[in-house]
Amino acid sequence: MVEAGMETGQSIDPCTPSCTGAACDLVTVPARQGLEAVDILRRGAGDAVGPVLHDDGCDTLGFVVPAGTAAAWDMPGSTCTQTDGRGLTLAPEPPVEGSDWLLPPGEADLATDPAVLRAALGEAARLIEAADNCR
Repeated sequence: MVEAGMETGQSIDPCTPSCTGAACDLVTVPARQGLEAVDILRRGAGDAVGPVLHDDGCDTLGFVVPAGTAAAWDMPGSTCTQTDGRGLTLAPEPPVEGSDWLLPPGEADLATDPAVLRAALGEAARLIEAADNCR
């Protein structure tokens, strides 16, 4: 399922925080799909999910992924922001006003594996579409 207004590719979005110190990119998805993906990742084998940020103002979830992910990210319904070392560090405090860590740094892996995240987001989209079609 692709949410209206969401595009594929790279973005510099004021609702998307960035990080430094631990070089990373950020995959941003609609909150509903992101929450499903977090559940899928946490049910999987091992600790497959890194820090996840929930931004109430933009109704999105941001998954911290390794630096360089944005260059090849092409998942429909999501945006991957290349941080280029700008922005804030991965600290326990939320990096954007009106946001909070769903999975804070230190309580999760350093970053979510992009291939694992792509699979979880695809599964989440299919689950949401199936649920919406049952209405």
